[in-house]
Amino acid sequence: MKDIQEQQWVEAAQSGDQAAFESLVHLYEKRVLALTGRMCRNPEDAAEAAQEAFLAAWQGLASFRGESSFSTWLYRLASNACVDLLRREGRRRAAAGPSLNDEELNLDVADPAPSPQEAAERRELRQQIETGLQSLSPEHRQVLILREMHQLSYDEIAQVLQLDIGTVKSRISRGRKQLRNFLLCSGNFSVPAASKEAGREG
Repeated sequence: MKDIQEQQWVEAAQSGDQAAFESLVHLYEKRVLALTGRMCRNPEDAAEAAQEAFLAAWQGLASFRGESSFSTWLYRLASNACVDLLRREGRRRAAAGPSLNDEELNLDVADPAPSPQEAAERRELRQQIETGLQSLSPEHRQVLILREMHQLSYDEIAQVLQLDIGTVKSRISRGRKQLRNFLLCSGNFSVPAASKEAGREG
Protein backbone atom coordinates (compact mmCIF):
# COMPACT_ATOMS: atom_id res chain seq x y z
CA MET A 1 0.00 0.00 0.00
CA LYS A 2 2.88 2.32 0.87
CA ASP A 3 4.53 1.72 -2.51
CA ILE A 4 1.25 2.47 -4.31
CA GLN A 5 0.85 5.73 -2.38
CA GLU A 6 4.43 6.69 -3.11
CA GLN A 7 3.95 6.03 -6.83
CA GLN A 8 0.82 8.18 -6.82
CA TRP A 9 2.74 11.02 -5.17
CA VAL A 10 5.55 10.68 -7.72
CA GLU A 11 3.14 10.79 -10.65
CA ALA A 12 1.26 13.76 -9.17
CA ALA A 13 4.51 15.61 -8.46
CA GLN A 14 5.63 15.00 -12.03
CA SER A 15 2.48 16.82 -13.11
CA GLY A 16 3.44 19.80 -10.96
CA ASP A 17 1.60 18.95 -7.74
CA GLN A 18 3.72 20.60 -5.04
CA ALA A 19 1.68 19.08 -2.20
CA ALA A 20 2.45 15.60 -3.53
CA PHE A 21 6.15 16.44 -3.69
CA GLU A 22 6.04 17.75 -0.12
CA SER A 23 4.61 14.36 0.89
CA LEU A 24 7.63 12.69 -0.73
CA VAL A 25 9.95 15.07 1.10
CA HIS A 26 8.34 14.21 4.44
CA LEU A 27 8.62 10.51 3.60
CA TYR A 28 12.34 10.62 2.84
CA GLU A 29 13.80 13.64 4.61
CA LYS A 30 15.07 11.70 7.63
CA ARG A 31 16.78 9.08 5.47
CA VAL A 32 18.30 11.69 3.20
CA LEU A 33 19.58 13.69 6.19
CA ALA A 34 21.04 10.50 7.67
CA LEU A 35 23.00 9.98 4.46
CA THR A 36 24.15 13.58 4.05
CA GLY A 37 24.97 13.81 7.75
CA ARG A 38 27.39 10.91 7.49
CA MET A 39 28.90 12.18 4.28
CA CYS A 40 29.33 15.79 5.37
CA ARG A 41 29.62 15.52 9.17
CA ASN A 42 28.94 19.23 9.60
CA PRO A 43 25.17 19.64 10.26
CA GLU A 44 24.97 22.81 8.21
CA ASP A 45 26.65 21.16 5.23
CA ALA A 46 24.43 18.10 5.60
CA ALA A 47 21.30 20.25 5.59
CA GLU A 48 22.55 22.17 2.56
CA ALA A 49 23.29 18.96 0.64
CA ALA A 50 19.88 17.53 1.53
CA GLN A 51 18.20 20.72 0.37
CA GLU A 52 20.15 20.60 -2.89
CA ALA A 53 19.11 16.97 -3.38
CA PHE A 54 15.41 17.70 -2.93
CA LEU A 55 15.67 20.75 -5.18
CA ALA A 56 17.35 18.64 -7.85
CA ALA A 57 14.61 16.03 -7.42
CA TRP A 58 11.87 18.62 -7.92
CA GLN A 59 13.61 20.07 -10.96
CA GLY A 60 14.39 16.66 -12.43
CA LEU A 61 11.11 14.86 -11.78
CA ALA A 62 9.97 15.34 -15.37
CA SER A 63 12.93 13.22 -16.54
CA PHE A 64 12.48 10.52 -13.86
CA ARG A 65 11.33 7.44 -15.78
CA GLY A 66 11.09 4.96 -12.94
CA GLU A 67 13.90 2.74 -14.24
CA SER A 68 15.06 2.58 -10.63
CA SER A 69 13.00 3.20 -7.50
CA PHE A 70 12.37 6.79 -6.43
CA SER A 71 14.39 6.19 -3.26
CA THR A 72 17.39 4.94 -5.28
CA TRP A 73 17.20 7.99 -7.51
CA LEU A 74 16.94 10.29 -4.48
CA TYR A 75 19.94 8.61 -2.81
CA ARG A 76 21.90 9.26 -5.99
CA LEU A 77 21.02 12.96 -5.94
CA ALA A 78 21.84 13.26 -2.23
CA SER A 79 25.13 11.40 -2.53
CA ASN A 80 26.18 13.48 -5.54
CA ALA A 81 25.21 16.69 -3.73
CA CYS A 82 27.51 15.71 -0.86
CA VAL A 83 30.43 14.94 -3.14
CA ASP A 84 29.93 18.20 -5.01
CA LEU A 85 29.84 20.16 -1.76
CA LEU A 86 32.95 18.44 -0.42
CA ARG A 87 34.80 19.11 -3.64
CA ARG A 88 33.74 22.76 -3.76
CA GLU A 89 34.87 23.48 -0.25
CA GLY A 90 37.88 21.17 -0.28
CA ARG A 91 36.69 19.24 2.73
CA ARG A 92 37.89 15.69 3.22
CA ARG A 93 36.02 14.84 6.41
CA ALA A 94 33.58 12.07 7.25
CA ALA A 95 31.47 10.83 10.13
CA ALA A 96 31.11 7.25 11.28
CA GLY A 97 27.91 5.78 12.67
CA PRO A 98 27.76 3.54 15.75
CA SER A 99 29.85 0.95 13.84
CA LEU A 100 30.74 -0.03 10.30
CA ASN A 101 29.26 -3.49 10.84
CA ASP A 102 31.84 -4.81 8.40
CA GLU A 103 32.87 -8.44 8.66
CA GLU A 104 36.05 -7.73 6.69
CA LEU A 105 37.19 -5.13 9.21
CA ASN A 106 36.11 -7.48 12.00
CA LEU A 107 34.74 -4.60 14.07
CA ASP A 108 32.38 -5.91 16.72
CA VAL A 109 31.08 -3.00 18.79
CA ALA A 110 27.38 -3.82 19.01
CA ASP A 111 27.09 -5.32 22.52
CA PRO A 112 23.98 -3.66 24.04
CA ALA A 113 25.40 -3.58 27.58
CA PRO A 114 29.09 -2.60 27.54
CA SER A 115 31.14 -2.06 30.66
CA PRO A 116 32.51 1.47 31.27
CA GLN A 117 35.89 0.35 29.95
CA GLU A 118 34.32 -1.23 26.86
CA ALA A 119 32.25 1.90 26.26
CA ALA A 120 35.39 4.03 26.43
CA GLU A 121 37.18 1.70 24.03
CA ARG A 122 34.28 1.89 21.59
CA ARG A 123 34.25 5.67 21.72
CA GLU A 124 37.96 5.67 20.96
CA LEU A 125 37.43 3.19 18.10
CA ARG A 126 34.65 5.31 16.59
CA GLN A 127 36.91 8.36 16.80
CA GLN A 128 39.69 6.45 15.06
CA ILE A 129 37.27 5.25 12.36
CA GLU A 130 36.13 8.82 11.83
CA THR A 131 39.69 10.05 11.58
CA GLY A 132 40.52 7.23 9.18
CA LEU A 133 37.54 8.04 6.98
CA GLN A 134 38.75 11.64 6.79
CA SER A 135 41.74 10.42 4.77
CA LEU A 136 39.56 8.72 2.15
CA SER A 137 38.48 10.42 -1.05
CA PRO A 138 34.78 11.39 -1.29
CA GLU A 139 34.28 8.52 -3.75
CA HIS A 140 35.65 5.88 -1.40
CA ARG A 141 33.87 7.32 1.63
CA GLN A 142 30.66 7.46 -0.41
CA VAL A 143 30.58 3.74 -1.21
CA LEU A 144 31.56 2.69 2.31
CA ILE A 145 28.75 4.73 3.85
CA LEU A 146 26.17 3.33 1.43
CA ARG A 147 27.42 -0.24 1.94
CA GLU A 148 28.20 -0.40 5.65
CA MET A 149 25.86 2.17 7.20
CA HIS A 150 22.89 2.09 4.87
CA GLN A 151 23.30 -1.63 4.11
CA LEU A 152 22.84 -1.26 0.34
CA SER A 153 23.86 -4.17 -1.85
CA TYR A 154 26.55 -3.82 -4.51
CA ASP A 155 23.84 -3.74 -7.18
CA GLU A 156 21.94 -0.99 -5.33
CA ILE A 157 25.09 1.09 -4.90
CA ALA A 158 25.84 0.68 -8.61
CA GLN A 159 22.35 1.99 -9.39
CA VAL A 160 22.60 4.88 -6.93
CA LEU A 161 25.98 6.05 -8.20
CA GLN A 162 25.47 5.00 -11.83
CA LEU A 163 28.66 2.96 -11.78
CA ASP A 164 29.39 -0.54 -13.02
CA ILE A 165 29.47 -3.12 -10.24
CA GLY A 166 33.17 -3.80 -10.77
CA THR A 167 33.97 -0.17 -9.96
CA VAL A 168 31.77 -0.34 -6.85
CA LYS A 169 33.54 -3.47 -5.59
CA SER A 170 36.95 -1.98 -6.35
CA ARG A 171 36.20 1.25 -4.47
CA ILE A 172 34.78 -0.63 -1.47
CA SER A 173 37.79 -2.95 -1.38
CA ARG A 174 40.28 -0.09 -1.60
CA GLY A 175 38.41 1.97 0.97
CA ARG A 176 38.30 -0.94 3.41
CA LYS A 177 42.00 -1.66 2.98
CA GLN A 178 42.93 1.98 3.51
CA LEU A 179 40.77 2.21 6.61
CA ARG A 180 42.08 -1.10 7.96
CA ASN A 181 45.67 0.05 7.47
CA PHE A 182 44.92 3.27 9.32
CA LEU A 183 43.42 1.36 12.26
CA LEU A 184 46.37 -1.04 12.31
CA CYS A 185 48.81 1.87 12.47
CA SER A 186 46.78 3.54 15.22
CA GLY A 187 46.85 0.35 17.31
CA ASN A 188 43.05 0.10 17.49
CA PHE A 189 42.59 -2.90 15.25
CA SER A 190 44.15 -6.36 15.31
CA VAL A 191 44.28 -8.68 12.33
CA PRO A 192 42.24 -11.88 12.88
CA ALA A 193 43.88 -15.29 12.47
CA ALA A 194 42.09 -15.85 9.14
CA SER A 195 43.21 -12.53 7.72
CA LYS A 196 44.64 -14.16 4.60
CA GLU A 197 41.08 -14.74 3.44
CA ALA A 198 39.91 -11.22 4.29
CA GLY A 199 40.97 -9.73 1.00
CA ARG A 200 38.51 -11.82 -0.99
CA GLU A 201 35.22 -10.24 -1.98
CA GLY A 202 32.19 -12.18 -0.88
